[in-house]
Amino acid sequence: MDSINVLDRAHYLTLWSRFGAYDRARLDRLVYERRLLFEYWAHAACLVPTGMLPWWRRAMLDYRVRHTGWSDLVRRNSKVLGEVTATVSARGPMGSADFAGRRPSGRSGWWSWKPVQHALHYLWMTGALTIHSRRHFHKRFDLLERSIPAAIDCAAVSTQEFQRWHLERSLHAMGAATERDLAGYMTFPRFPRGARVAALRDMIERGEVTEIEVDGSRDRWLALTRDLPALSRAGRTPAASRGTTLLSPFDSLLWYRDRIARLFGFDYRIEVYTPGHERVHGYYTLPILHHGQLIGRIDAKSHRTERRLEVRHVHFEPWLATTGKSPAGEGPVDRDEALSGLAEAFRSLGAFVGGDEITLRRVTPRRLRAPLARALST
Repeated sequence: MDSINVLDRAHYLTLWSRFGAYDRARLDRLVYERRLLFEYWAHAACLVPTGMLPWWRRAMLDYRVRHTGWSDLVRRNSKVLGEVTATVSARGPMGSADFAGRRPSGRSGWWSWKPVQHALHYLWMTGALTIHSRRHFHKRFDLLERSIPAAIDCAAVSTQEFQRWHLERSLHAMGAATERDLAGYMTFPRFPRGARVAALRDMIERGEVTEIEVDGSRDRWLALTRDLPALSRAGRTPAASRGTTLLSPFDSLLWYRDRIARLFGFDYRIEVYTPGHERVHGYYTLPILHHGQLIGRIDAKSHRTERRLEVRHVHFEPWLATTGKSPAGEGPVDRDEALSGLAEAFRSLGAFVGGDEITLRRVTPRRLRAPLARALST
């Protein structure tokens, strides 16, 4: 969940990447009406399945103990916390703007929040409140038990169960991972290394996790035992994943940049917070995933009033324009097929964000602009 809306919100783009154009209102209903998903913090603000509430309940309960940086804030604003909880309880869903209060002077960023904003965030993270809905993307909070009645009788799992579940979720998402990957993927909550090692050792002894070898790597790789048949089948499949799509900068696949660099030979940085004159690839760049390989990135913007999608710059990886062979060791990429797939992804993205017209600006290397423009016009 991210507020940047140069193309669309990150969670909407993440689903589009996998399924193509869809009705956003249907997703909103699943989250804010049917409550099949709810907003909480995983490696960032995310949508998580409500069926996993017993595990996230543990994270909520531990938050007040684990994040001691809040201690001073809670001590100085205990009255505010009580008043916010009581007001939401009495009045129902509320946003920060519904509360009176002034921002601290002379501060910026997170510290410029008014006390009520800090209180709402803390009460959300500790499970007293949840995000009931959004209005113009602004959060509206309500009591967790009132928004998600199942939370009333939802007992939290133990800390040890949560740590094993946390590792299980990460391993299942990545397929196979090193210990470094596990530390860098689902980064909330952060466990001490000793606790993670102990939990992994326990899961290996239980037969839930198996150590595997990965060709060309000296690292210790791990996988869920139950996932080994699927990994074996994937290893025997001669063809890689098929299709072309664009990934949100906040996509879980990209979250741990070091893993992406090791597996795909793709160095990715989001440059939203980089001064304009220092940006290399653009403000909000979306990596291009083609047939299981990351072949480049695009900087694009949706001009909503004009119903136009502007592709400001397409940066292909240098290897694509020369040998066509990825540094990850995969076979050569058919450039014409890649350009055709990218053009189709542009059309799908344009349909999704309301861009009836697609404007293609710069392409690097320049010699690929003409064939990409032709593919886009067909």
